[in-house]
Amino acid sequence: MNWQAIILTAKLSSMVSLILLLVGLPLAAWVAFSRWRWKFLVHAVVGLPLVLPPTVLGFYVLVAIGGQSPVGRWYTHLTGHSFAFSFQGLLLASVLYSLPFAVQPFAAAFSSIDPKLIAASSVLGASRARTFVRVVLPLSFTGILTGIVLSFAHTVGEFGVVLMVGGNIPGVTQTLSIYIYDQVQAFNFADANRTSFVLLIFSFLALCVVYAANPQLRSGWLSQPKFKRAEP
Repeated sequence: MNWQAIILTAKLSSMVSLILLLVGLPLAAWVAFSRWRWKFLVHAVVGLPLVLPPTVLGFYVLVAIGGQSPVGRWYTHLTGHSFAFSFQGLLLASVLYSLPFAVQPFAAAFSSIDPKLIAASSVLGASRARTFVRVVLPLSFTGILTGIVLSFAHTVGEFGVVLMVGGNIPGVTQTLSIYIYDQVQAFNFADANRTSFVLLIFSFLALCVVYAANPQLRSGWLSQPKFKRAEP
């Protein structure tokens, strides 16, 4: 078992989840409550990683932060090392890739809140910020928990974006998924099997948390459509 890859993967996933919590909550609130007629464009941009191949997203992130780009040159001048093929570059790519897995559950939870409760808070004199903290967030706890768990688990299992942006540098960008790929390439199937089994168990537990926290998802998935027999 490669503990270096495990620690790096846990660090990356934790930081991605934290950043998406901070960035995703205001973005999801805007998506849920905004009445702008063109906000579907924002929906499409946020959901793009769901349908875009990871290698395509990774390629464009690599071009954006590479040594020939203004961002890449600025970062190299500031820090002395490349933005691409670094943990920081991998973190940026992972945040972009897991964005919809946090924002969409957040926005769905916000949208399910009874508007009368928000209106009542406003009538009682609470500001928008106070209403969001004292009313919206507590009522959206399960959706927020779902977004955090899904973004964490999705980052743990990502492969294409990691390979394109981070490469395969042990201790720097080599995550568990890349390590498994390396072991298979080296015909070390025993170690690949052990590491894969750990990820399998983790993925199962993550889904258990999601479905336990969201009875609506569980009942909607298990329920079968009922057809009423037509009366003669």
